[in-house]
Amino acid sequence: MPSPKGPPELKHLDHVLVTPAAIKRRIAALGAQLNRDYAHKDLMVVAIVNGALIFTADLLRQMRSPLRLDCLRASSYHTGTRAVGEPRIVDQMKLDVKGQHVLLVDDILDTGKTLAAVAGLIKAKGAASVRTCVLLDKKARRAVPFEADYVGFEIPNEFVVGYGLDFNERYRNLPCIGVLRPKYYGG
Repeated sequence: MPSPKGPPELKHLDHVLVTPAAIKRRIAALGAQLNRDYAHKDLMVVAIVNGALIFTADLLRQMRSPLRLDCLRASSYHTGTRAVGEPRIVDQMKLDVKGQHVLLVDDILDTGKTLAAVAGLIKAKGAASVRTCVLLDKKARRAVPFEADYVGFEIPNEFVVGYGLDFNERYRNLPCIGVLRPKYYGG
């Protein structure tokens, strides 16, 4: 049975970068900003899953604008700790974005390749506007010139997990964002 202090995988973290309380405060602030920016507009939120699932759910609970939600699946990490090659769009959106104000939500802006590719895809489908919102921004790894419109936290170039971020589909359920000890990912 898990400890009342959290999942047992917490002990796999070298240290915590962002606490659950800090995450909650920042998401509330992002929600308030998005509510101002999208006041009186219909909004389509497109989440890049699996990583952005938890962040998107909490962010949507803060939003007051009328909205629709769609998801797509993109992959750039495959099974490692670094993005490799070009991102693959594994599962497409179901809703039509033509003429829509789209907020693209992802867990982390790392090399920028995935968000640039997906934002380009959505623009090409005729969206009225495309803005991006990321929980984490790791500027040190940027490989293409891309900046998010809304950022939760800027982080150093360390391998992080928790709050939706994973290594081999583990650690997503951690309530915080922490640096994974190298012995757990072979780094």
